[in-house]
Amino acid sequence: MSTPPGWYPDPQFPGGQRWWDGTAWTGHATPPPQPPPAFAAAPPAGVRFDSSTWAMAAHLSALAGLFVGISAIGPLVVYLVRRDDPFVRQQAAEALNFNLSVLIYAIVGVVLFLVGSLVLIGLLMIPVLIAGAVAWLVLVILAGLKAGRGEPYRYPLTIRFVT
Repeated sequence: MSTPPGWYPDPQFPGGQRWWDGTAWTGHATPPPQPPPAFAAAPPAGVRFDSSTWAMAAHLSALAGLFVGISAIGPLVVYLVRRDDPFVRQQAAEALNFNLSVLIYAIVGVVLFLVGSLVLIGLLMIPVLIAGAVAWLVLVILAGLKAGRGEPYRYPLTIRFVT
């Protein structure tokens, strides 16, 4: 009794398959399976994966805080929950300081806008307020990406309330 035609494990390349035509092996073969790819980048030595994830959450939680009304709530929660980890504490404090600073800058900008609107000079504040919002969004995302890789990030123009 002979073996029927079909795909069978390749005797020359383990893990692949070769076509048996019923009498002999043919040149038709499937490549052996490739090993799964490794993770793109591991955090640097000394920074646990858990730490970089929490640090990234501290920065990006400011985006979720917009739905509550104050973007500093998310970084504050991460700061209070994970302050035992030095990397998370430093990044959460940085995110908290930045978002509190932006809140102060926004309040001052809106007051200047309202007062200046009475004199029509405040209308010049509209592009400044829009540019500030875009800059905030870009900086928060950039900080989240860097912290996710285990790299510390410092925001520009930040008042250091929390250390």
